[in-house]
Amino acid sequence: MSTDHLMGVYNRAPLEVERGLGVRLWATDGTEYLDCVSGISTNALGHANPILVQAVKDQAEKLWHVSNIFKIPGQEALAGALCEQSFADVVFFTNSGTEAVECALKTARKYHFANGQPERIDIYGFDGSFHGRTYGAINAAANPSYTNGFGPPMEGFHQLLFGDHDAIKAAISNPNTAAIIVEPVQGEGGCRAIPEVCLRGLREMCDEYGVLIIFDEVQCGMGRTGKLWAHEWGGMAPDIMAIAKALGGGFPIGACLATARAATGMTVGAHGSTFGGNPLAMAVGGAAFAEISKPETLAHVNEIAGYLKQQLHGLAQRYPDVIVDVRGKGLLLGVKLVPNNRDFMGWARDEQHLLIAGGGDNCCRILPPLNLTLEEAREAVDRFERTCEFARGKMASA
Repeated sequence: MSTDHLMGVYNRAPLEVERGLGVRLWATDGTEYLDCVSGISTNALGHANPILVQAVKDQAEKLWHVSNIFKIPGQEALAGALCEQSFADVVFFTNSGTEAVECALKTARKYHFANGQPERIDIYGFDGSFHGRTYGAINAAANPSYTNGFGPPMEGFHQLLFGDHDAIKAAISNPNTAAIIVEPVQGEGGCRAIPEVCLRGLREMCDEYGVLIIFDEVQCGMGRTGKLWAHEWGGMAPDIMAIAKALGGGFPIGACLATARAATGMTVGAHGSTFGGNPLAMAVGGAAFAEISKPETLAHVNEIAGYLKQQLHGLAQRYPDVIVDVRGKGLLLGVKLVPNNRDFMGWARDEQHLLIAGGGDNCCRILPPLNLTLEEAREAVDRFERTCEFARGKMASA
C-alpha cells in the first residue's frame, strides 16, 4: 500500500503490524514479534487486554462524545481516583501527553498572574528532556532537532544542565521564574533518573523562592518505575504533573494534575478541549488506572524489573564491546551501546524478532508491558543477548 499521501515526518521501521495480544505482535506476513516497545511505554497492560477491550465495547455502545459543555460522570470518577492516589486536588483531561504538558505550562504561568506577579513567566527545563511536540513543549525542552525551522524561540523558556547546581539555584531564585519542568526519569533523553536527593533538593529550593515544580511523568509515571508515580521514590511531590500514555493503555488520553493552590488561575474560560475527557476515553482510562494502581501490579513491576536489570548487567559484563551502560528505573530501562543504537534496533527486530525503542545518548530502551511474565522476561533477555552476539560479529567484520 502506498504511503505517498502521508506527511513524511516519520522514519518508520519496515514492519506492517496486523494484530497484537499481550506482549506479542504479528505482522501482516504472519511473523511474530516480542514487543518491548509497548507503543513507547503506552500499552502498559499489553495488546488487546481483555479488561480494556470490554471497557471500550461497553462504553462504545452507549456514548462516545458530548464535549465539555455538559457534565461527564466518567471524568469526575477518574479525576477522583487520580487525586485519591496522588498529591493532586484537581485534574484537567487531555488527549495526549503534549497537551497535558501544555496545560501544565499554562497553569504555572496563570498561577503567578492570579497572585499578582504577572512578570513571573520564565520556565526552566533540563538538557536531554522531551515534553512533546506542541510549541510550548518543544520550547520547554529546546532540542534543536525539534525547534529548528519553527521560528524564533518562545519568550520565557530556558534550559539547565543536570548537575550544574549554581545555575539551577540562580534560575530558581530569579524573581521572574514561574516554574521548572523536569522528568523524574527521562525517556527519550536516554533513561537518566534524577537522584532522589536532587528531587528533594529541588522541592526545598522551589518552596524557598515561590517557584512551582512541574513533573512530566507522561512516560515514567503510571507504574512504569515500580511506584505509581516516579517522584514517589524521592519522597516528595510536585505542584503540577503531566501524565498520559499508560493512562489509556493505548487509547488516547492525557491529564494535567495540580494542587488546588497551583491551579488558582485556572478559572472558567482559562483553558479547554473539545475531545479531552470524552466518555469513551474516561471508560478506558478508568479501567486502566484501576488495574495499574493495584499494589500487586506495582509489586510485579518491581520483581520483573529487578530480574531484567540484573540480567542486563550480566550481559554488559559479557559484552563490554557492545554495551557501555545499563540505566533507568523499573521497566523504563536503557542500554547505552557501542554500535549505533538504530542499527542495533534493526538487528534485534530483523534477526531476533525483538522490538525495542531508541533513545538519546545512543541508548536503546526496553519498555515492556507492566504485566510481562517472568518467562517472557527470560525470552526478552535471550533475544537481546543473541542480538549482542550478532552485533559483535557485525562490528568485527566491519
